[in-house]
Amino acid sequence: MSKTTSMLAIWISLISNIVLTAIKIIIGMLFNSQVLIADGIHNAGDVIASATAYSSMRVSSKPADADHPYGHGKAEVLSAFIVAIILGGAAIYMGYHSIHALFEPPGSAHIIAFIAAVISLIWKQVLYIYTIRIGRKMNSKGLIATAYDHLADVYASIAASIGIGLALIGEHYGVGILAYGDPVAGIVVSFLVLKLAYGMGRESFDVLMERSVSTEHIEQYAALIRSVPEIKRIDRLRAREHGHYILIDARLAVSGKLTIQEGHDIARRIKMKIKEAYSDVDEVLVHLNPWYEDKGEAKQKGLFQGQKTKE
Repeated sequence: MSKTTSMLAIWISLISNIVLTAIKIIIGMLFNSQVLIADGIHNAGDVIASATAYSSMRVSSKPADADHPYGHGKAEVLSAFIVAIILGGAAIYMGYHSIHALFEPPGSAHIIAFIAAVISLIWKQVLYIYTIRIGRKMNSKGLIATAYDHLADVYASIAASIGIGLALIGEHYGVGILAYGDPVAGIVVSFLVLKLAYGMGRESFDVLMERSVSTEHIEQYAALIRSVPEIKRIDRLRAREHGHYILIDARLAVSGKLTIQEGHDIARRIKMKIKEAYSDVDEVLVHLNPWYEDKGEAKQKGLFQGQKTKE
């Protein structure tokens, strides 16, 4: 799956968000649907989010240069963080206007508004499945953020459909309280989207702060390193996400009697072994420490995540 596929997915998302924004806001204003208007405003934020993701994916695909020796992968993480902020703002906006609508006379629901909400639900569900599959396959933070943005819209459209549907039922059977289904649904949506925004923002922030990858991944890398016979001890092993790829730093002990060429070959073999096993690993930096048999193995083996020996 190529980078072109990712860019196509983001373009489809961008165009879809523009079309859905126009449909929801126009129909929402014509038929006085608070939840549909709020959802339309949310979609307007999605347009900005999709455009941000597109720009970041173009930047992140650039090769490393003198100013950015580790590449531009964090551009996608930064865009995901921006998307999270946009989602949070949209959630607060939706919640405020939905609560405000509860203290006003309810408007009359219309079947056209209900149909628009259902169409948005189906459309966004298809977009979510499409973008999340490509995003996970490419390990693209920007595309995954866009997928979760679509998922937030799915929540919003479900609530909008239920809210408008309850209002229509209330009008048909003369149950006045159901007329407030529209704004109540808007409040529910705002909480769901806010929760999604928080989770996405926290994950992006952790990557920007260079949080280590999971212990499980560290152990997997360590197992591959230990499979190289010449490795006597792992003194330090660290790994961090850098956008859509991972950087690994390893400090390893080998026999101090090896030549520089032999040490170089061992380090190269370890790099190739890890990169072949894990396609998301972009760089493996290996530092070799001398190990002598007469010292024994009193020092602890397998020190990870920043722990180190005196070598």
